[in-house]
Amino acid sequence: MSKLSLRDLNVANKRVLLRVDFNVPINDKNEIVDDTRIVEALPTIRHLISHGAKVILMAHFGRPKGTVNLKYSLAPVAAHLKKLLAKEQATVAFSAECIGSAAEKAVAAMKAGEVLLLENVRFHSEEEKNDAAFAKALASLGDLYVNDAFGAAHRAHASTAGIAAHLSQAAMGFLMEKEVRYLYEELANPKRPFLVILGGSKVSDKIGVIEALMKKADTFLIGGAMAYTFFKALGIETALSRVEADKLDLAREILAKARERGIKFLLPLDCIATQEIKAEATTKNIPLSKESGIPSGWEGVDIGLATRELYAKEIAQAGTILWNGPVGIFEISDFAGGTRALAEALAANRNALTIIGGGDSVTAVKQFGLASKMSFISTGGGASLELLEGKELPGISALTEK
Repeated sequence: MSKLSLRDLNVANKRVLLRVDFNVPINDKNEIVDDTRIVEALPTIRHLISHGAKVILMAHFGRPKGTVNLKYSLAPVAAHLKKLLAKEQATVAFSAECIGSAAEKAVAAMKAGEVLLLENVRFHSEEEKNDAAFAKALASLGDLYVNDAFGAAHRAHASTAGIAAHLSQAAMGFLMEKEVRYLYEELANPKRPFLVILGGSKVSDKIGVIEALMKKADTFLIGGAMAYTFFKALGIETALSRVEADKLDLAREILAKARERGIKFLLPLDCIATQEIKAEATTKNIPLSKESGIPSGWEGVDIGLATRELYAKEIAQAGTILWNGPVGIFEISDFAGGTRALAEALAANRNALTIIGGGDSVTAVKQFGLASKMSFISTGGGASLELLEGKELPGISALTEK
């Protein structure tokens, strides 16, 4: 937290360029399916409105590949934001351009306490190239810069990093501050035992996080498809289960490091296996050992019943829990039991600090209606992983030092 915070700025009657993460799922009717990212930015937006700022929002949406594609227009988001700010009776306008004369006119017409959402910054290829001229054009619309787009903070783009060099003060918004507090500061000296749950499909995606957290964690619980790479490395039959064949040595190294450091690194005792990845497919609970692997033609799709019990006991004893990645194919209800059981165990441990570290584990916790029972849910996928790895995020490092 060596960077300026929104609290440090005098924003009254100033044009504040606020980078937000409004990259939300939208259906065919242009309706927002999940507005979590918009809702999470509201405390910062409301603070700016109540302190008399002219609030100019910048965001990206989808992957329009540097060209104007109205499928990726932020216009529906502006309409949704207006509804969310109805209590404040705030004026929420939309500019069909993010730079140039139309954007300049829209900003010039603003009064204190009003909000303007600029069109998708990724309609310009210069955004992802962190082009200095484009960053300067964006900066010319404001007096101060606030970055609250944690989900894009690991990208060195014009609106997340380059822009900060062209304005006198660049600060963290409240969401950015909260993300850094939970994913970095709270985990620097965690309440013990510190338990890490890792799922998802690939060991290679999590290697940086595993290595960084091995310096701090007491226990790891492994699930998801990545578990089968560890099983294969141990000589346990995995049949059709997803395995990273080129990462077997890496898996063995991780297991050896855990043993050397006295870390509990728990792999599933059993799994739910199927012959078809589809709803209502036949499944069976299979113990996992060198004597009893997965039979030919079958594939592991979830942690088994004994594993759920073991992992729930570990969760109940933990003081700090970080969870990144589901432990089964939770999108199909028949393979969601393990992920649900872990989510319920986290919700039941009211004494622990429970952090859901972005990505699909967030979707799962919400799907089970347990999001409100967690201490903190990150809005970042890749950004969460990079911060947990201890990497410097360009969207934070570009901000002004206190």
